[in-house]
Amino acid sequence: MTMTTRVISVSVPVADQDAAIAFYVQTLGCELRTDVEIWPGARLVEVVPPGSSVALVLLPPDSEIPVAVRLGTTDARAAYDRLREADAVLYNDDVLHLEGAPPMFHFADPDGNGLVYLQEPDGARG
Repeated sequence: MTMTTRVISVSVPVADQDAAIAFYVQTLGCELRTDVEIWPGARLVEVVPPGSSVALVLLPPDSEIPVAVRLGTTDARAAYDRLREADAVLYNDDVLHLEGAPPMFHFADPDGNGLVYLQEPDGARG
């Protein structure tokens, strides 16, 4: 099984999401890909540099959305089980199934860096 298919996005902590959008879009020339409230109080903002498939997720420091590198995987359940068996630090009790989102879970590498696996639909790997 190929656990990791690609880097989807990388979080960048920002003090003010609107100011960050202005900087990344107007100054750096990124495209605003996503700006949605995924649950009350949790705003997900993604910008993408020209020609890149990897997004930057602009998150305030108090966000419930984890600051992490988001990785694609072919099978979130199998990846979760494999990491659990390897005694990795898992921040979710199980794979999350949120409405409108792919199966996912949050974990850490051995140095404590935040990572999230998102299950990719067939054919979506890039």
